[in-house]
Amino acid sequence: MTVDFDPQIPQNRKLAALAALAGRYASPEHSVTHGGHVRTIAAGHYTVSGLSKHLHLGDFVAHRSPKGIHLGEVVRVEPDLAYVCPIEPGEPIAIGDTVIRKGAFRVAAQDGWCGRTINALGDPIDGLGPIMPGLERRPIANTAPPSMGRQRVEQGFRTGVKAIDIFSPLCLGQRLGIFAGSGVGKSTLLSMLARADAFDKVVIALVGERGREVREFIEDTLAGNMAKTVAVVATSDESPMLRKMAPLTAMTIAEHFRDQGENVLFIADSITRFAHAIREVATAAGEAPIARGFPASVFTELPKLLERAGPGEEGKGTITAIISILVDGDNHNDPIADSTRGILDGHIVLDRSLADEGRYPPINPLSSISRLARKAWTSDQEKLVARLKTLIHRFEETRDLRLIGGYRPGSDPDLDMAIKQVPILYEVLKQTPSDRPTPDAYADLAHALKAANTSGNGNARVRG
Repeated sequence: MTVDFDPQIPQNRKLAALAALAGRYASPEHSVTHGGHVRTIAAGHYTVSGLSKHLHLGDFVAHRSPKGIHLGEVVRVEPDLAYVCPIEPGEPIAIGDTVIRKGAFRVAAQDGWCGRTINALGDPIDGLGPIMPGLERRPIANTAPPSMGRQRVEQGFRTGVKAIDIFSPLCLGQRLGIFAGSGVGKSTLLSMLARADAFDKVVIALVGERGREVREFIEDTLAGNMAKTVAVVATSDESPMLRKMAPLTAMTIAEHFRDQGENVLFIADSITRFAHAIREVATAAGEAPIARGFPASVFTELPKLLERAGPGEEGKGTITAIISILVDGDNHNDPIADSTRGILDGHIVLDRSLADEGRYPPINPLSSISRLARKAWTSDQEKLVARLKTLIHRFEETRDLRLIGGYRPGSDPDLDMAIKQVPILYEVLKQTPSDRPTPDAYADLAHALKAANTSGNGNARVRG
């Protein structure tokens, strides 16, 4: 995103060229009338003099160097200096370079963006040519709809993932977190959820992903749904500013489709890397950490982003958000996981021990909760799930006792039933990305229990 710049061009033409790039992303009302100059340069940021009176936190500026024109975000403003984090890594910055204000960063999405892969700046990176902007330019740092003007969440939908559809069913407009340590299967589960057919549009933010996995995810996982999908990508080697912007850009695109009355699935992988990017930017600006190295701005930005998802205002669509949270060292109470869990409408816990047993997806049904499950269950399904959880709990809490031969069959009817039925349930819940989405998980469970009963595998009927 550079513009060739000839230093022999007169200064007024230089400013005009800089303004042209700025206008590509700024709102039309921000005319270029003020300029400043780079004063100091440090790792992760530079300072600008002469613009402080005209800047606000979060404003973007355009910076001219002999190699082109680049963008940066204002992260701190003092009476005589403004601190700017460059958007792209490795930008050539020199003392005295010209800097102008461009205002809030905006994107203009439209239906033609579906099927495309873009970066955090809204530029295509899939080699399929340019994308045309829409008519409305929206700031990526937007606000959530007013709480009393939003629709109520009422309608459930099937994800096709049996463990979720039975134990933690979802509703349109819900916000769900997938919590797991590294290498347990978050991205795999997200790829399965991305195939749900309940949505008009899908917007995916891949934040801090390995570069080699991006093409595999888009071409393999999304192959059948790419026509209704927009993917926003910021890989792990990109600057913290781009990794911070990617979920904001993706959410803004999702809001565009929601306001057209469509039901949108928003997927972010992962929100933890978004928090890490905010931390890097805030630390470069001099903000002090308050919780295990995270500054206060992290815990301000997380709810700002996540509250934008959910049901829209009356007459508009919904944004169903499914985000992954990487828990450090499998500690589900680390600051990011704990803060995010309090904002969301439910959480799916992936258990490393289940993955070690070869049970995929390794969803722990006893630790996973959907706060809107009662809106998706029938009364009979709710009773059945409660009974299943009781049996799973009895099965797991007596595992060691049974392994050492300390349990005698017939002494506890509930445990006898759990021993017969829970292994069947675990087998039913196994599912891989190559399996077709399940239209009715309860029917699959009933069929498996009936088959076990018919084959003489004991009483396979779930009582209750």
